Amino acid sequence: MKTIIIEDEKPSARRLTRMLSGLGKSVVATLHSVEESIEWFEQNEHPDLILLDIQLSDGLSFEIFEQVEVQSAIIFTTAYDEYALKAFKLNSIDYLLKPIDQEELEIAIEKFSNNQLKKQSLQVDLEQIRKLLVNPLEKNYKERFTVKLGQHIKMFSTDEIECFYSENKGTYVATSNNRVFLMDGTLEEVAAELDPVKFFRVSRKFYVNINAIKDIVAYTNSRLKLALHTFSEHEIIVSREKVKDFKNWIN
Repeated sequence: MKTIIIEDEKPSARRLTRMLSGLGKSVVATLHSVEESIEWFEQNEHPDLILLDIQLSDGLSFEIFEQVEVQSAIIFTTAYDEYALKAFKLNSIDYLLKPIDQEELEIAIEKFSNNQLKKQSLQVDLEQIRKLLVNPLEKNYKERFTVKLGQHIKMFSTDEIECFYSENKGTYVATSNNRVFLMDGTLEEVAAELDPVKFFRVSRKFYVNINAIKDIVAYTNSRLKLALHTFSEHEIIVSREKVKDFKNWIN
């Protein structure tokens, strides 16, 4: 199986190469931009599988497919928030959310090997996902969430919420009055309803509200540590793979 990686962050590309090597898969090329990728596809035999970052240094990776007809299956690697991931699931396109987990990578590769990725629907799927990524504000997002407290149901507006997080297979919401509540559903299900202008996934565990951030401090291994106005039960660390997107988000 011939595989290439298209990823503009070289440390992430090297890490993904090591992970694939650990699964016995070789990478025939690592590309870092839209322009470089177009040139490579025009000059080389197309691979069986592409591990493709959506946001590259010189544009969205969809621009590659406007120039060349790629005859390969694709597994997206993305740091985008969950508002886009629903489109991936509905269209049977596989994706890996950064930072990439070894076990999830193995499952995605096995899925590809079992021919469960549908190459023939690729162009339609890409266009639908592009629309969500380029025009995320066209979607209506939740303005309030509810939790059950015994026989009662409590409501919170998104302005009252500092963060959502997962722990021990549970999903929790932390509010601005320093309360934490257990929610129904998974973090992914909750996140699909969050406005990406207000909320960002800083790690696999945490989504934070931009208005709840009190301080941002440089942390070890090129990461960032966040302090929220009231929530202090857990450290909130922006993973290294998310730092660039996080900085773009807050700006």
